[in-house]
Amino acid sequence: MSDPFLDLGPLSARVNVAEHLLGHAAAAPEQEAIVERNGRARQSCTFGELAARTTRLASGLEAHGVRAGDRVAVFVPPGQDLIAVVWALLRMGALPVLADPGMGRERLLGAIERTAPRVLIGVRRALLARALFRAPFRSVELAFSIGPRLPFRALPLERVEAAGAPEHQPFDAASDSPAAILFTSGSTGPPKGVRFTHGMLDAQVRALREALAYAPGERDLCGLPAFALFDAALGLTSIFPPIDPARPATADPAALLAVCEEERATTAFLSPALWRRLVPWMETEGRRFATLRRATSAGAPLPVDIARRLRALLPEDGELFTPYGATEGLPVCVIDGATLEGHAERIAAGAGTPVGAAAPGIELAIAEVTDGPLDGWTRERALPLGRIGEVLVRGPAITQEYDAAPEATRLAKVPHEGGGPAWHRMGDLGRLDDEGCLWFLGRKSHRLETEQGMLAPIELENVFLTSPLVERCALVGVGPRGRELPVLVVEPAGRPVPRDEHETAQFITALRRTARTTPRTAGIKRFLFHPSLPVDPRHNSKIHREELKTWAEGQLGVSP
Repeated sequence: MSDPFLDLGPLSARVNVAEHLLGHAAAAPEQEAIVERNGRARQSCTFGELAARTTRLASGLEAHGVRAGDRVAVFVPPGQDLIAVVWALLRMGALPVLADPGMGRERLLGAIERTAPRVLIGVRRALLARALFRAPFRSVELAFSIGPRLPFRALPLERVEAAGAPEHQPFDAASDSPAAILFTSGSTGPPKGVRFTHGMLDAQVRALREALAYAPGERDLCGLPAFALFDAALGLTSIFPPIDPARPATADPAALLAVCEEERATTAFLSPALWRRLVPWMETEGRRFATLRRATSAGAPLPVDIARRLRALLPEDGELFTPYGATEGLPVCVIDGATLEGHAERIAAGAGTPVGAAAPGIELAIAEVTDGPLDGWTRERALPLGRIGEVLVRGPAITQEYDAAPEATRLAKVPHEGGGPAWHRMGDLGRLDDEGCLWFLGRKSHRLETEQGMLAPIELENVFLTSPLVERCALVGVGPRGRELPVLVVEPAGRPVPRDEHETAQFITALRRTARTTPRTAGIKRFLFHPSLPVDPRHNSKIHREELKTWAEGQLGVSP
């Protein structure tokens, strides 16, 4: 079997991922790098200006005591400041620590305490948090403020930047030099800090460029702020529309499309929640995309019906792509819209959600489902094609450990038989078909263990999503493990939850009719209705199934 690592070309032993940004700045200094839009207000900077900012910031931070290897907690809203700060830190060999405030106060403070940053760069709210909750921030020795300030001990970053030198030599990083710590969303457990090296980030940039055919000079509508950090490395112009990062699903579709068209976006990276908001509005208004050639959706599965309707709004040469991956590695797989639509009948019949073949540099395997650690992996242990199991991935873009979480690392990472990078357990259920396409079936922790055996939620939910009565749904198990009763929690489409017994009975009759269309779903007979399924704060797309399970058990009076 050929080595998938070679798909990305030769990998350098010494690489600082910041060289990607500096290379684009040298090649196209006048190209816009970042555009921020808020109504008619517009701010922008070029690649030349962005590179100059990272030079001054890196020089100034070093002059004020920040060192290569320092961990730097960064709490800056999406936009020019965030991009400049992160790339300046990468340039100087310091480690940006990025945690989503949407994970909640207690989780966020716990994440900061475990990571133990020496430096804090943040807006006023971050500095206030440090003053109010001293213990989690006790490792912080240096603090820098951005924007309006409170009377805390923090040096204004604008002053640091202004005093920085016009030249700075990037840190000479090895491919295994620590580069950054990014936290998982915590949608299926406590958020974990993921350690990245410069080599891993470099491999991700290469893989994204290859898998999605990004070309320097394209203009990206950024609905997922974290991806904008890759734009600078790919030579793309990042366009930030007016989206509340804490509540992306509330974005105004008219404003989103206006920015897309006025800024001549050629590509857009949005969550399924944003596409679900934008596509129906455009259909109602009779609008189509004029400049967009690549629509990308990530963060959760995109319903095939939304995918079909989205593709119809793109120009003739436009296409939809849905990458599959995680904080621990992206992209793992990529599927285009035409292929996704081609599988529509299998999706509706309960086969799961196809996420495509392995991305460049990625090796896939399916293992028997287990909650305990895997001590080692040989290819002989892989399940045959078509069998449902746990998804394992390996490649140069896949991270190798969590920060300050040895038990989480032991559970998630599996040593490879021939040495080299370990396999990562995605925590997902899936199967591989005979064409090498991975079918996603749901999170392993969300599986149901019934008296009849294991049920994977996504493949069954997709059947019910074919009903015009269903906006979203989630299959949860109520009762003790091994004897869980499958219950489908339904968010009705375009109507409130049923108000009386007659209306409820009619709705359930229709759902049971849908259930009988496939053998996989015929055994689902219990249904509950919820006005708005709870979702994750990062994408507003991943359903909080643990919360729904507890709610369903309360509704049915069943003990866990």
